[in-house]
Amino acid sequence: MTNAQTAVDRGQAGAPALPSPWQWAAGEVRAVDVSVVIPVFNEAENLRELVDRVGAALVPAGRSFELLLIDDGSNDGSRDILGSLAAERAWLRPLVLIRNYGQSTALQAGFDHAQGNLVVTLDGDLQNDPIEIPRLLDLMDRNPDVDVVSGWRKQRQDRTWSRKLPSWAANRLISSVTGVRLHDYGCALKVYRHEILENVRLYGETHRFIAALAVEAGARMVEVPVLHHARARGESKYGIDRVFRVLLDLLWIKFSMRFLHRPLHAFGGVGFAFIGVGGAALLYLTLEKLAFGHDIGGRPLLLLGTLLTLIGVQFLATGVLAELLTRIYHEPQGRRQYVLRRDPAGRRRS
Repeated sequence: MTNAQTAVDRGQAGAPALPSPWQWAAGEVRAVDVSVVIPVFNEAENLRELVDRVGAALVPAGRSFELLLIDDGSNDGSRDILGSLAAERAWLRPLVLIRNYGQSTALQAGFDHAQGNLVVTLDGDLQNDPIEIPRLLDLMDRNPDVDVVSGWRKQRQDRTWSRKLPSWAANRLISSVTGVRLHDYGCALKVYRHEILENVRLYGETHRFIAALAVEAGARMVEVPVLHHARARGESKYGIDRVFRVLLDLLWIKFSMRFLHRPLHAFGGVGFAFIGVGGAALLYLTLEKLAFGHDIGGRPLLLLGTLLTLIGVQFLATGVLAELLTRIYHEPQGRRQYVLRRDPAGRRRS
C-alpha cells in the first residue's frame, strides 16, 4: 500500500482530527510529491464534489499529495464545509484568507504554502476536470526539461458571444504582447515545477499571465488539450469589466517582462524622444532669433519646446530612480537577477 493510500485511509478512518482550516502553522512542512492549489470564492455548492473528485483522481495514482483549498473570503458557509472536509481527509489542507483579496492573491497564498515538487492549479467551479491531473503529471515525469504544462480548453463548454469570443481575442492579444504563444491563457488547469514558482510573484489580477511570467522566469512550457465542462452549479465571478482590468495588467506585464531589470532603457527612451522634439523646436527658434532677428518671446512653439524638454528630463530622472529601486529590490534580500537551470542529473546548480 502506498504512502498516499495509507494517509488517506488513516484520515478517513477516524484518526485524530486535523486542525481547523484557520489554525494551520505557516511553517509546517510536509513531504509530498504533488500540491494541488485551488482558490475558491463562494463555491459552497461545489466543494464536496470538488474534494471527492481530486481524491478520486490522485489516490489511485499512488502519489503523495496535498490539496490546498484557499477560501478567498467566502460568505456562503464555505469555511465550515472546509473544516468538516479536512477533518475526514489527511491530505486536505484548507487555508482561509481573512477577507476577499482576489484570485491572484489567493493563488499566491497557495504557492507560498505548497510543499510539493509539482504544483497543480485548477478552478473550483468543476469546469476543469481533476481526472486530467495524473495525465499531466505523467507528462511532466516523461519530459524532465518541461517546467510548465498548460491546459487548453480546446472543446470549451461556454457561451460563444459572452465567453468564447472575448477569450479568443484576449488570447491573441496577450500572445502578441508577451511573445508567449498560447491558445488558452484563461485555462486554470496547469502544472508547474515548484522552483519555477519561487521566481514568480502575483499581484493585482496577474493570475491570467502566470504562464508568461513563468516563461520570463526561464520556464520551458508545453500546451496540451484538456477536458472542459459547463458550469453546473454556482455563478461565474467574471463579467465584461474584466476586459479593462486585463488591458491594464497587460501593460504592467509587458513592462516587467522587457524592462524590469533595465527600467532606465524604458523611461530613458521616452525621455530622449521628448527632449529630441523639444530641443529641435528650441533650436529652430534660436536660429530664427539669431539669424533673422525675429521676436520669439510670444511664440507658442517656445512654450511647447520648453515643456517637452522638461518632460523629457523628468522621464530620465524617473528612469534613474527606477534603476536605484531595482537594485534596492534585489540586493538587500540577496535576490538574483537570474535563475540557473537544473543540470542533466536533475540537480539545481547553486
